[in-house]
Amino acid sequence: MAKEKVKSAKAKAEDLRAKSADELKKEMLELKKQQFNLRFQKAGGQLTNTSEFRTVRRQVARAKTIETEKSKGAAAPVKAKAAAKAKAPAKKAAAKTKATA
Repeated sequence: MAKEKVKSAKAKAEDLRAKSADELKKEMLELKKQQFNLRFQKAGGQLTNTSEFRTVRRQVARAKTIETEKSKGAAAPVKAKAAAKAKAPAKKAAAKTKATA
């Protein structure tokens, strides 16, 4: 079941990447409205499915990430971030050994 969620998230990200900047802004506006309505439903005690909060919050984050990618012109930011994270601990370890020596 977890694999199905990952696949749907990837499919959603691919759909968002296919949209133009204006379409992404419209999508963000719709998601923010949905988030707003969920907050009011929760406050009024009418919200039945609380997991929608998490889903909408993640959709907003996904849309923002793709919007940032497009604005910066990043082709494959996920791979670049993963490579940077892999290199960062080695640099920190080297800096610690220099500081203690």
